[in-house]
Amino acid sequence: MDKQYNLLGYRRPDGKIGIRNHVLILPTITCAVQVAKQITQLVDGTVSFVHQHGCAQVGIDYDQTFRTYVGMGCNPNVYGVVVLGLGCETHQARSVAEEIKKSGKPVETVSIQDYGGTLTAIAEGAKIAAKMVQDASAQQRVPFSFDELIIGTECGGSDACSGISANPAVGAVSDMIVDLGGTSILAETTELIGAEHLLADRAVDDSVAKKVYQVISLMENRAIQMGVDIRTGNPSPGNIKGGLSSLEEKSLGAATKAGTRPLQELINYAETPTKKGLVWMDTPGHDIEQLTGMAAGGAQIVLFTTGRGTPTGSPIVPTIKIATNTGIFERMEENIDMNAGTIIEGKETVQEVGNRILDEIASVSMGKKTKAEILKQHDFGIWRIGPTF
Repeated sequence: MDKQYNLLGYRRPDGKIGIRNHVLILPTITCAVQVAKQITQLVDGTVSFVHQHGCAQVGIDYDQTFRTYVGMGCNPNVYGVVVLGLGCETHQARSVAEEIKKSGKPVETVSIQDYGGTLTAIAEGAKIAAKMVQDASAQQRVPFSFDELIIGTECGGSDACSGISANPAVGAVSDMIVDLGGTSILAETTELIGAEHLLADRAVDDSVAKKVYQVISLMENRAIQMGVDIRTGNPSPGNIKGGLSSLEEKSLGAATKAGTRPLQELINYAETPTKKGLVWMDTPGHDIEQLTGMAAGGAQIVLFTTGRGTPTGSPIVPTIKIATNTGIFERMEENIDMNAGTIIEGKETVQEVGNRILDEIASVSMGKKTKAEILKQHDFGIWRIGPTF
């Protein structure tokens, strides 16, 4: 690749680079969500999210939710965090805050019960957040290169064009990012069922290859326990309408997002990659849950292909939406950033669209807003792996 890019981002205390400079209002319990919402309405420059988690969780389900909260706060796109709690919940705000503080960024805690109620907590949280936003606005951007980026890849609402247009184009971008020293996250374990042998063949060693088959088996067995065969079936009406006969068929197209480079490691949901290159994060196929997992894992930007159309976005990670066909791009242009349908029409090659997507990554990294950011599509959902007690 001969083209030169001049990228600028925000250097964090832990050395990582952010392409956004958010102050995150992080509610650790659903009871604090409305307080968080009020603070974001009062203080410009803050973001938050709605969720139903944070209490009556135990074991590995508790651990995964805790890891997701911490990962959201530690994401390089976040300047500082106000952690909101109720006071009596399982996921204590102070515990989450202490883990985020290890990144070196500003973190403060507000408990609704400690401050005597909703109104006082809103006032205190807004006061803290306003100071953080002012401090964040004074931070200067510095040069960085693609080797400091973690990109997430995702396909939602696939159609018969996904596996021959947008997904392969994202795969071309994945290869370019990896070749430039960066990291590309492949997710959606459910949508890799049937393509596991292709990825195992690209594993860097036998232990990674073995784990590929293990996570596929675990995901498939979860469905079987509920009486569903998701390998040969297709649980999504949108996929069926889009021309895909089975999840296995969808998987063969979804796997092309991984490009052609070796699979370096396989990590758990919301974990940060420990290696550069192509990494597989074990997530469900649910768009918002996998997007949240990649954001919590440190991805600064996400490439999201769609053949059916979706407004999905993240409160902290710019999400570039890429249409698989021109029809859906024209119909939902207010939500979709780019069109890969030109590949189907013979107007561009997969590599040419990949090059355009890399240009868009550079533009978004420099501050260009995605459609989801403009529309404040602040989606958030955690993959729950246990019951609520």
